[in-house]
Amino acid sequence: MTVRTLSLAQARRVAIAAQGLDRQRPDIVSLRHITDTIKRIGLLQIDSVNIVARAHLLPLLARLGPYDIGLVGRASARAPRRILETWAHEASYVPATTFPLLTWNRRRWPGMDPEALAAEHPELFRLVRDIVADHGPLTSREIEAFADAAHAKRPHGQWGWEWSPVKTALEILFDAGELTPARRNAQFERVYDLTSRALPPDIPSQIPPAKDEAIIELVRIASRAHGIGTVRCFADYFRLNQRETRRAVDALQAHGELLPVTVTGWNHPLWMHSQTRVPRRTNARALLVPFDPLVFERRRLLELFGMHYRLEIYTPAHKRTYGYYVLPFLLGEHLVARVDLKYDRKHGVLVVRAAYAEPPGPDDAARATWPDRTTRGKELIAELTTMASWLGAGDVVVEDAAPGDLSADLHELLSYNTLIT
Repeated sequence: MTVRTLSLAQARRVAIAAQGLDRQRPDIVSLRHITDTIKRIGLLQIDSVNIVARAHLLPLLARLGPYDIGLVGRASARAPRRILETWAHEASYVPATTFPLLTWNRRRWPGMDPEALAAEHPELFRLVRDIVADHGPLTSREIEAFADAAHAKRPHGQWGWEWSPVKTALEILFDAGELTPARRNAQFERVYDLTSRALPPDIPSQIPPAKDEAIIELVRIASRAHGIGTVRCFADYFRLNQRETRRAVDALQAHGELLPVTVTGWNHPLWMHSQTRVPRRTNARALLVPFDPLVFERRRLLELFGMHYRLEIYTPAHKRTYGYYVLPFLLGEHLVARVDLKYDRKHGVLVVRAAYAEPPGPDDAARATWPDRTTRGKELIAELTTMASWLGAGDVVVEDAAPGDLSADLHELLSYNTLIT
């Protein structure tokens, strides 16, 4: 069989197009746009970080432009629920049809030992189930309030989460798929219900697929979302075992759904989904949250785009290289900059705390098509302004003495825009 060879530039465009980042943004974003986008990319990672906005909201902004975040609430909390929270890449929203594919997966966190908890607190699992069945949907604090004091008491002086027995039982039942978040409340707490009540009516009647069948379908979803990738890439998307992922890749290749390809300069076995398109160019422009699916797999990001990227929230301030909450900036087929951002809600401004220009990518095509300094700055200002408007911020400001070789350019452009308006 002839194996197709792609240039690195083609592979970049494939990855961007597969993620829906190259499409023209709609004038008005509907609920269908929201659900179709989530179906296309497979999942939205959830995280409590709210420096700019909730982590799962920003990938939608990158693909659709400004939208009403209430649409996500409608999709996740109102019947029939179109998306559901479960463990996928991490805690994530997935299409309701994907939910049954993940019922076999388990987190296996330290301390989440069902047998040990049941031995220490007999009948606790039944108690939590009954409380939710009789009074749900409920938050963990509300469930603890219904339980007796011995079950709800939290340990003191221990390292870690310091969960009460009720909270631990609740997480184990969530992990096992018996309880499912019906929604998140205003404090971003999970509000749990029986899974049978949280799922759309047609889902509970389905028999969950066998594990091997589920993994094949998850790899199918991941490969479509990647366009092109390695076994490691596909496995990372839903946190699958690489050996099991390789078996799924072999099965999909045998059916002609995955095609082996080579990419110049990328020295790993690679596959491309058979329905993947290879655009001649892309006009993408987006700020990518650290939890965006395009940047999930950091080695792939480095090999495709030449960007070494990591989340530095948990790095001590004096050891950070680029900043606390840094978003790569995608322009065309390149990651041309990164900016450390914060939404200052008190003063109603989107703050640029640092801005760095990226060097041209790892291949000759990247260097030949790299945007010039002025274009890069103007396009970044335009995207920052779009984000600020969506957030409800009145302005974009560059912090005084903001580090980075792009900060002064942004400050000058923003000052010029203010003068002419």
